[in-house]
Amino acid sequence: MNAGTPTPADDTPASAASAETTGASRRQFIKQGSAIGTTALFSTLGHHGAWAAGSDAPEKTEVKIGFIPLTDCASVVMAAELGLDKKYGVKIVPTKEASWAGVRDKLVNGELDMAHVLYGLVYGLQLGTAGPKKDMAVLMNLNQNGQAITLSKKLADKGAVDGPSLAKLMATEKREYTFAQTFPTGTHAMWLYYWLAAAGIDPMKDTRAIVVPPPQMVANMRVGNMDGFCVGEPWNHRAIMDGIGITANTTQDIWKDHPEKVLGTTAEFVQKNPNTARAVTAAILEAGKWIDAGLQNKNRMAETIAQRSYVNTSVDAINQRILGRYQNGLGKTWDDPNHMKFYNDGAANFPYLSDGMWFLTQHKRWGLLKSHPDYLAVAKQVNRIDIFKQAATASKTALPKSELRSAKFIDGVVWDGKDPAKYADSFKINAAA
Repeated sequence: MNAGTPTPADDTPASAASAETTGASRRQFIKQGSAIGTTALFSTLGHHGAWAAGSDAPEKTEVKIGFIPLTDCASVVMAAELGLDKKYGVKIVPTKEASWAGVRDKLVNGELDMAHVLYGLVYGLQLGTAGPKKDMAVLMNLNQNGQAITLSKKLADKGAVDGPSLAKLMATEKREYTFAQTFPTGTHAMWLYYWLAAAGIDPMKDTRAIVVPPPQMVANMRVGNMDGFCVGEPWNHRAIMDGIGITANTTQDIWKDHPEKVLGTTAEFVQKNPNTARAVTAAILEAGKWIDAGLQNKNRMAETIAQRSYVNTSVDAINQRILGRYQNGLGKTWDDPNHMKFYNDGAANFPYLSDGMWFLTQHKRWGLLKSHPDYLAVAKQVNRIDIFKQAATASKTALPKSELRSAKFIDGVVWDGKDPAKYADSFKINAAA
């Protein structure tokens, strides 16, 4: 079956203590904020001048943000749980969703105002490859790194523990190999396909791809529905804990400091509610900063999002990998400095134009796009760097010197965003090969 059309800094308690806001002081700050008014409060945070309708007050004060049960929903959840949203004059209502397709539909029809969402899903909607064509917006990156490729324990027992050994097994033991990702145009599909191709495996010809919602990955592997999957945490670590899978590679092995989930919404929502978009982005930036501040905060975050209303798993499935403490399920353990980060001094959050363009190059590579789009023009339209810069000012978040960045991938290929069409056409393994 064609895989392009798949079936349905130093963590110390001291730094943490200084970063963590006590309940009493937070309530006092919020009360003070209410007393001086939202507009005045924004001024204290560095805002000057008029915004929409002559005011910088949010146009919509209650904002429904959809999320999928994954570790990387944490900054959205903690912005609400810590009351950081109130500081900016909004109330974030996190809404648990069952699948990325469901998130897509609710974003498009307006049931959700925003979402913790896959980067490539937003771009897929923009170009009509992930559903009905809809002008979309990426307000910020929510996190970088922290996903993984999991192979079944059955494959590992036969020696397939990484890309090259998987390719060797597939060449000698001929059968249909099934791999799961979470959405056809999403990040996990692109990580999975890139990883397979880097090992000489053509994901379009040599494998069958299926779509499985993240929380259902482990259960599906348990009953033998797939040989491997790419998904966000905690589900890769959960597979190890349950003895059914091993970590072949992390996604930071594929692309160090890659973008992952984004805060996405429709272009129409931003047009009607620019102040709300800025306020929510600033609140979530502060939440990411709080999470990354130290061990105490990360543990509190893990305890919070592990709850049934959020990720619904055990705390120990979450709290190791967010600290960079990895095991592969085969006895190897290591400390990974490039673990999931929610702020990283702001580097995790800037919506680089080159990041958006990269997903488009892979959509073209794998036949999701039939022709080259105007890569830079699309990225400039979708990635709302203007809104992000305003939110960065409010939250005192540093900005990079350039809207493009470069990276070397697992196969040694460098991406710098400067010639996307040439880059997209440069891969020997592609949908047209």
